[in-house]
Amino acid sequence: MTRPVVGWFEVTGQDGPALQKFYSTLFGWTVNDAGGGSGYGLVDAGEKGIAGGIGPSQDGGSGGVTFYVEVDDPQAYLDKAAKLGGTTVVPPTEIPDFGLTFAFFADPEGHVVGLSKGAVR
Repeated sequence: MTRPVVGWFEVTGQDGPALQKFYSTLFGWTVNDAGGGSGYGLVDAGEKGIAGGIGPSQDGGSGGVTFYVEVDDPQAYLDKAAKLGGTTVVPPTEIPDFGLTFAFFADPEGHVVGLSKGAVR
């Protein structure tokens, strides 16, 4: 296994477009519509930044901030997290259109972290 790195971040909330405007104005980020009418925007990371997305939470709730660690085998890392006291929140889920597989686990204190294989870059 290669050394995992943070490869994606996500900010979600009740008003995705308002969050996009807030972060683009605050940091000067370019946020491009991801399409599909979802209200989700992709943050242009430039040459040195970490790519990310900003949009509405899927359940209409308050959302949150998540970072995703790029790994070569999400299930293997979920298994390792479980042995260390973590729990699986979302099992590996494929998004074929983006060549991406993601998963979520909670650490022993309940903080949710994303895992990804592939990238939306």
